[in-house]
Amino acid sequence: MKESQMNGAECLLRTLLANDVNLCLMNPGTSEMQFVSALDRVPEMRGVLCLFEGVCSGAADGYARMTGKAAATLLHLGPGLANALANLHNARKARSPVVNIVGEHSTQHLVYDAPLTADIEGFARPVSGWVRTVEQAAAMGEAAASAVAAALGPPGKVATLIVPADFSWSEAGDPGCPGRKPPRPLPGFEQIREIARALRSGETAGILLSGSALHECGIRAADRIRAATGARIFANRNGARLARGGDIPAVERIPYFPEHAQALLAPMQRLILVEARPPVSFFGYPGLRGTLAPPDCAFDVLASEEQDGARALEWLAEALNAPLGATARAVRPDLPTGGELTAAAIGRIASALVPEGTIFSDESVSSNEALWLNLAGAARHEYLPVTGGAIGQGLPVALGAALACPQRKVVALEADGSGLYTTQSLWTMARERLDVTIVILANRRYRILDIEIARTGAGKMGPRAGEMIDLTRPEPDWIKLAQGFGVQAARAATVDEFIREFSAAMREPGPRLIEAQLS
Repeated sequence: MKESQMNGAECLLRTLLANDVNLCLMNPGTSEMQFVSALDRVPEMRGVLCLFEGVCSGAADGYARMTGKAAATLLHLGPGLANALANLHNARKARSPVVNIVGEHSTQHLVYDAPLTADIEGFARPVSGWVRTVEQAAAMGEAAASAVAAALGPPGKVATLIVPADFSWSEAGDPGCPGRKPPRPLPGFEQIREIARALRSGETAGILLSGSALHECGIRAADRIRAATGARIFANRNGARLARGGDIPAVERIPYFPEHAQALLAPMQRLILVEARPPVSFFGYPGLRGTLAPPDCAFDVLASEEQDGARALEWLAEALNAPLGATARAVRPDLPTGGELTAAAIGRIASALVPEGTIFSDESVSSNEALWLNLAGAARHEYLPVTGGAIGQGLPVALGAALACPQRKVVALEADGSGLYTTQSLWTMARERLDVTIVILANRRYRILDIEIARTGAGKMGPRAGEMIDLTRPEPDWIKLAQGFGVQAARAATVDEFIREFSAAMREPGPRLIEAQLS
């Protein structure tokens, strides 16, 4: 075909490439076969097959967190989108740009209400900031370009483009025009001056960082403000990506449980929000308020979620004449010797052994606090936490981060219960030969629910209730699961065994899985 006669699928692919989207994570079906066929005519587009749609959406999230660029997903009709929804929810909370392409029946077939017919727009809207169904083949290029622009519009969102099959196989004309990534707006100078005055007022103040403010430049600017004013710096624990370790200034993370978070924030008379919202607890509990700052705390917005929080912090530091202070380098811990294999020991070992530039994808749940504290001494790294709380993001996010940064080590810290939601990630890691080390924190239980049952006022955990959070009879065998997907695997039940296996994983390219049997 001449370019002017290309079909809709090829037009879609070429439009994505023209708009700097060159990765598509896919689990296609019949309605998407034209798109799949077009990959051979458009070799610049990298297609990566995932065995479950939730892996596609989670990997697109991880890729976006590390690059700031959108990846595309390709999903099969309404049920394929439904399988992807949980990690699209997490991507929405992470403010990740994702171009979510969903195939639809051909327009003439929709009248029959065939078995796979569904309300795709209805499925998509709760997790998408932009939804559009292509109305005709000739609109394909413009629609695809609009989807990319919508996904990249600050602060980043899921843009869902629904493509009827007949518009993929019909002549579509030229690709859509290349766009440019919209710049993030900045707050006004008067707003910055007002906040500078507030910080000089003598009130006890904190600065809550989220979004791009948790990248290195934002944290360094916040640290200058801390040095100049005494304001405490807090991190949104569910921010998409946080720079940490080495000589990067440390920030205090908002605790998970509301009592601990409220105690941390109790002295605050004023809280400056940088790409953040007033903090609330993950869940509501009987007799506890859901807000975390004191009821009389004043809030100032330095930068909204759409604005450039890192640059705003730099401007605020300049307005305060804040010095460029030296930051103490984190001290790497010594390797432990002997003792039980606990989450704290695993964090300490990882902190001692990971190379600079490591990316951590952490979905460790009940082990999270111990890991977080012990990773503080690691070399400079990026930390990708849980964002939306939908289980099953850790392995796909690690996969996406490894696709984004192939020269960097990726370590997935994964709870055994959560990891079972998206084990198919291992197959794609093996097929793509990704350098990911997966640490399965195996306690054979949804351990966090042992804590939550009491906190929610549901009473004691009886034997029948206990069965609902128990992961034994049979115990999942992660070694066989990993090997079945083509991933090298080993089990560690002691500190010395874990040091041996993790050291080897840091020396050699992955993927590699270590099942850590927690004491």
